[in-house]
Amino acid sequence: MTDRSGLTLILMGGWTAEAEVSRNSARACLDAAKAAGWTADTLEVTRDLPASIAGIKPRRVFNALHGQMGEDGNIQGLLNILEIPYTHSGLLASAIAMDKPATKHALAPAGIRFPENLDWSIEDDQLIIPHQGPIVIKPRNDGSSIGVALLEAGDKAPPYSTWPEGTELMVEPMIRGRELTVAVLDGEPLTVTEITQSNAFYDYEAKYSQGGSAHQLPADIPRDVFETCMEWSSLAHSMLGCRGVSRSDFRWDDKNNQLYMLEINTQPGMTETSLVPEQAAYCGIEMPALIDHLLEAAQCD
Repeated sequence: MTDRSGLTLILMGGWTAEAEVSRNSARACLDAAKAAGWTADTLEVTRDLPASIAGIKPRRVFNALHGQMGEDGNIQGLLNILEIPYTHSGLLASAIAMDKPATKHALAPAGIRFPENLDWSIEDDQLIIPHQGPIVIKPRNDGSSIGVALLEAGDKAPPYSTWPEGTELMVEPMIRGRELTVAVLDGEPLTVTEITQSNAFYDYEAKYSQGGSAHQLPADIPRDVFETCMEWSSLAHSMLGCRGVSRSDFRWDDKNNQLYMLEINTQPGMTETSLVPEQAAYCGIEMPALIDHLLEAAQCD
């Protein structure tokens, strides 16, 4: 049994577009950590974080941050330097998983299928995309579907200035079909969830608004598709060197029976109604036990 003396600090918020999502995760994790017997508190992350942590002197950190800075290796590197054990993946796995093209480059050689990267350019603030079919434009290193634009064939792309200055974009063909996801805990895939919603895709509103989406688990899909989702999720987790919990998202083109991985998340949402805790509960692991397990396994690189 891990020594539970000292303070467990749950990092939340920050200054990115996913700050509020992080706060929601942190509040749920705080309640679960206390229910599991940990002495815990939350900390709103600012750019004075190193000094704040030095003053608080936590025994360990639960990383409930989402998006850039908290999920891309920056916080992980800081905690490595401070020698404070933390939950979830380390620096390298976090940095690769947060960058979608880097994830493709790392995992495609293992046989995991991804949507192709399409060429594009900018002319006078206008995106030029020489592709005839429907496409998806998205930031290469953001989460929660923030900044994603869907264009049908013939639609004009929004101006580049639509996105915050300095945003690096990527363009992929739109994969029509069904939305699937798999949580992996300590390398073991839990189950496959199918996500349905009325929006054009599983966007920010569908993810976080009340009743914005419905989850079916286990997903009612062919057995071979189910098993491939489980296999690819576990493979991605292990190949990138992820720790603790991750979640891999997929699109299954059911008309052509083609499965595509979209991304792997090393800091998935952790409210009690989020996909990972939901899958864990389905497997008999309630929220306090899940958070307890992640804190027990906290470590530095």
